[in-house]
Amino acid sequence: MRSHLLNDTTAERYRSSVIEGVERVAAQLATTARPFTGISVDELAPRIDAVDLEKPLHDTIAALDELEELYLRDAVYFHHPRYLAHLNCPVVIPAVLGEAVLSAINSSLDTWDQSAGGTLIERRIIDWTCERIGLGPAADGVFTSGGTQSNLQALLLAREEAKEQDPARMRVFASEVGHFSVQKAARLLGLGEEAVVVIPTDHNKRMQTVALARELERCRRDDLSPMAVVATAGTTDFGSIDPLPEIAELCAQYGTWMHVDAAYGCGLLASRKNRHLLDGIERADSVTVDYHKSFFQPVSSSAVLVRDGATLSHVTYHAEYLNPRRMVQERIPNQVDKSLQTTRRFDALKLWMTLRVMGADGIGGLFDEVCDLASEGWKLLAADPRFDVVVEPQLSTLVFRYIPTAICDPSAIDRANLYARKALFASGDAVVAGTKVGDRQFLKFTLLNPETTTADITAVLDLIAGHAEQYLGENLDRAC
Repeated sequence: MRSHLLNDTTAERYRSSVIEGVERVAAQLATTARPFTGISVDELAPRIDAVDLEKPLHDTIAALDELEELYLRDAVYFHHPRYLAHLNCPVVIPAVLGEAVLSAINSSLDTWDQSAGGTLIERRIIDWTCERIGLGPAADGVFTSGGTQSNLQALLLAREEAKEQDPARMRVFASEVGHFSVQKAARLLGLGEEAVVVIPTDHNKRMQTVALARELERCRRDDLSPMAVVATAGTTDFGSIDPLPEIAELCAQYGTWMHVDAAYGCGLLASRKNRHLLDGIERADSVTVDYHKSFFQPVSSSAVLVRDGATLSHVTYHAEYLNPRRMVQERIPNQVDKSLQTTRRFDALKLWMTLRVMGADGIGGLFDEVCDLASEGWKLLAADPRFDVVVEPQLSTLVFRYIPTAICDPSAIDRANLYARKALFASGDAVVAGTKVGDRQFLKFTLLNPETTTADITAVLDLIAGHAEQYLGENLDRAC
């Protein structure tokens, strides 16, 4: 079995195996006509369950043949222009090349003696991002597994910086359309169920700063500790960006940690056209970025950044076998000193390769394209009497629902929209997301593919309307 270990004696086998795998993927990408085949769980699960993992195939070609049947053929392909569902972007080739390199070398970014140059490349990418945000000369950060981990670490730092002895007195303020990871982080950090104070949004789904000010003042009046305000730069459902300058002023007034969840909107950091939409982010104490959302990077590629790098010491623990304290005096850079994780992939290499090949303007230009596309999509929806669209997009998300002319029952309309989404997914012709606005069911386009066109949007809207009409025609009396 040693012949399967990657080393100097198996370099040729490595090359041929990877080339064979790449050929399969390339062939699939070149011939994929739909984002999904429409296969059901009930159809696919028995095939995978039937594989006897105790009986290996002992042949790479056979294993790849099997993988085509079990995965490649029926995967959901984000590169297809009619994948319009979640915050999944098509990926750029330089990043995929970086992924291949980092997987083969398999550096672990926890300590210098496991990564060497990888540590310095990650630190340079962190510095570059902090510079783009404008956090200042003391800023620092570390790569994470994704926005949920980044938000958790940021709130952990905020908790420690608050220096409050009683966790039950701490409060975190977040938008009603903010990410669920804020509530999850509060629970993991041992805060009370009432710790997260939900702030209402305006008609553009942006946090109401008047309401935030009122809740901060109530917190002070009730002798509670305002631990953190989580502003969002690109909400998951609406792509809305909270009023960051005003929130920063309130955080300064009340001595509250300001965290900006820019997991989605971070692509604006590379935009020449729309960077101003993030004005105020430079005043944050911590920022979440997900390069794997709007920098066109493969999962995972995320980071948490902080204004004061010294605050990262709240997650520092020393182990003699890994990062003994003497290494600090010896100025040996160990990234584990800043991270919630120990073993960690060299995900920064993907963005490094992207910047070295395409440049920041190239990334920003692609993100600008999808934001422009969303604006065009909003115009289409606003002019189409079949649909009700919620808000004009700031980024690249459209939330809408089909409204038939002859049906007045809101619950029937909800069911029709749910059915249309499920039927569309089952057909494989397109993939869209769903959400709720208030108690009503809506659909969602998350536009992250520059190859998607207004013609694609129009075609998918027609498909949605067709499925909804079919459902209503078969299941309901159309009279109001």
